[in-house]
Amino acid sequence: MIVTVETPDTTDVAALLAVHEALMRGQTPAESCHVRSADDLRAANGQVYTLRSEAGALLAIAALVPLSATHEELKSMHTAQAARGRGAGRALLDGMISDARSRGVTRISLETGSGPEHDAARALYAKAGFSETAPFADYPDDPLSTYMTRAF
Repeated sequence: MIVTVETPDTTDVAALLAVHEALMRGQTPAESCHVRSADDLRAANGQVYTLRSEAGALLAIAALVPLSATHEELKSMHTAQAARGRGAGRALLDGMISDARSRGVTRISLETGSGPEHDAARALYAKAGFSETAPFADYPDDPLSTYMTRAF
């Protein structure tokens, strides 16, 4: 599996980002939904990461958006349905963390849902060393959100 930085305009990347956005908007009330579209990620100078198979099939996507010179936010992490349960999410997350560290980032924070539909995501982040934290950046205190961070 190969982790790379790609443009959110790449056809299959844009399609998987759209699937993720639709899923998040369908699961979460508008006032508690913090998903970002491909356009939003581009406008925020986000780096979109992909995980592809050796054959080039897109397995997972995510983005890091700068909050400061050394603090970034993990956004829009999504594993394609066919790749779930095979370690794709962890491989992508590890690759993103490695890249962030090489660029001088010392902290990554994230917001994810607090409900059972986000149990797997929270477990993945916890296994990767993220711990729960208070809201960060402009996020409000919201019972439908879980905030996590990892310093390195």
